Amino acid sequence: MSAAAGMSGRRGRGGLVGYLGDVATLAGKDLRIEWRARDTFPAMALFVLSTMTIFHFALPSGSSDRAAQGMLWVAILFTALLGLTRTYAPEREQGMFDGLLLSPVDRSAIWLAKVLATLVFLAAVEVVALLAFWLFFAHVGGAMIAAVVLADIGLCAVGALVAAMATASRSRELILPLLLLPLSVPVVVGAVGASVDTGTGKYLAFLALYDAIFSLIAWGTFEYVVAE
Repeated sequence: MSAAAGMSGRRGRGGLVGYLGDVATLAGKDLRIEWRARDTFPAMALFVLSTMTIFHFALPSGSSDRAAQGMLWVAILFTALLGLTRTYAPEREQGMFDGLLLSPVDRSAIWLAKVLATLVFLAAVEVVALLAFWLFFAHVGGAMIAAVVLADIGLCAVGALVAAMATASRSRELILPLLLLPLSVPVVVGAVGASVDTGTGKYLAFLALYDAIFSLIAWGTFEYVVAE
């Protein structure tokens, strides 16, 4: 029986409660590693704060709200990319990635745990980003916060899958942005639109649809992607 088939056979073992327990254990492991090492969050926070400061002085005075929103989402996107390059770093650096895949858990639980851990890092960093945006550019409204939440889900869901594809390659630092950036274009379009056009909610609905579709695709294909 192949490794993929073996993992398929473990799917559903323990039911939903067991599955969520595996996700919580794996996500907690990543958060504890970051809490002890403090590798990912400080780098992401410094990057986004530096980027927002540069944009503050680079944009001409009187720039439109859409330009400022665009700069915010460029900063968020590249900060997320910086964090996603470290998604599987603990397992890769210690030669434990194969061991993680062979652990007695559903492989999709590994993906979901990575999504949740990355989401926590990104949400914490975006508190810094939104404070800087409020200080340098404009008021932060409810529509913008909703767009941030929905965009984060999409970026982390797709990013955790793409990072797993890239981690086995020697050119992972190149492959990850090449694969992730085209897939994140709809997220940026929807997020900027939702932040500027706060009346209709159509962009928020677009982001929610993107999240639903790509999360299901990533959840369903992760097992087969890492088996190759």
